[in-house]
Amino acid sequence: MTKLDIIIVNWNAGEQLRACLASVAEARRTGFVLDRVVVVDNASSDGSAGGLDYPSLNLVVIRNARNRGFAAACNQGAAGSTADYLLFLNPDTVLRADSLESPIAFAERPERGDIGIIGIRLVEERGAPSPSCARFPTFGTLLAKSLGLYRISRRLFPTYAMTARDHNRSGEVDYVSGAFFLARRGAFAGLGGFDERFYVYFEETDLAKRMRGKGMKSYFLAEAEAFHRGGGVSEQAVAQRLFYAAASRILYARKHFGAARASAFTAIALTIEPLVRIAAALLSGSFDSLKENIHGYGMLYRAFPRIARGMSVHDEGS
Repeated sequence: MTKLDIIIVNWNAGEQLRACLASVAEARRTGFVLDRVVVVDNASSDGSAGGLDYPSLNLVVIRNARNRGFAAACNQGAAGSTADYLLFLNPDTVLRADSLESPIAFAERPERGDIGIIGIRLVEERGAPSPSCARFPTFGTLLAKSLGLYRISRRLFPTYAMTARDHNRSGEVDYVSGAFFLARRGAFAGLGGFDERFYVYFEETDLAKRMRGKGMKSYFLAEAEAFHRGGGVSEQAVAQRLFYAAASRILYARKHFGAARASAFTAIALTIEPLVRIAAALLSGSFDSLKENIHGYGMLYRAFPRIARGMSVHDEGS
């Protein structure tokens, strides 16, 4: 029978992790076997990875002595899997009854063999759609996000985000959210998994882009859904989040845009972007935001020599 492994990367997720695991235990499993649930704990300090007891789950807990980042921890959890499918699931998600059953049944259809990645509709507490799928970033859309130009006019400066209306219908998409990222293990392994230079953010975008290059598509299944809090525990570390997001945008550009556009985007990200964000913090009168921006971009400048050499930023800001 078809087998599924679930990988959950945890960092100080507290009770969210327990709610997530409880929902996994209760989700229907018709047509497949849930082989393992692997929790990779990235050096949490809140004890959230301790005392996990779910008799209906074959639960494996891996404890890292340091925070290795999301992409590396996902690869770590997937290592040695013999399952047909891997589901990378955020600890701030809560599954519905059919959250696992529906996408796997869809993937198992003979005519869907070219679908390498599937995502489902993620919703927030009030039922509004949480970002679940998006377009591949281009130079223009990544710049609109980086500089906040979309706040002026989404029509003039669109980003790679998709609209709420797009989240109401199923279909092929460029990529799906890493909060619920169901991948064929063979395709995932064939690409070497996530690129671990993406400490967090854009790792799923990059993998979907590489998978598209191999003729495998991503699909958004609106008929199934799960709750997603959004933001997750990254809200605990604003400067670090800013740093990793900026570093991942630069890495994505350098990997997928070609030399000229990648160089232009990198220059803007290192000069204009921090000035725009610091100016916005000053105009808002938020001293805390100003401090976080200065700290975050300071981390980026220190890490950039590593990024430029194609290295990981794992040791920066951990």
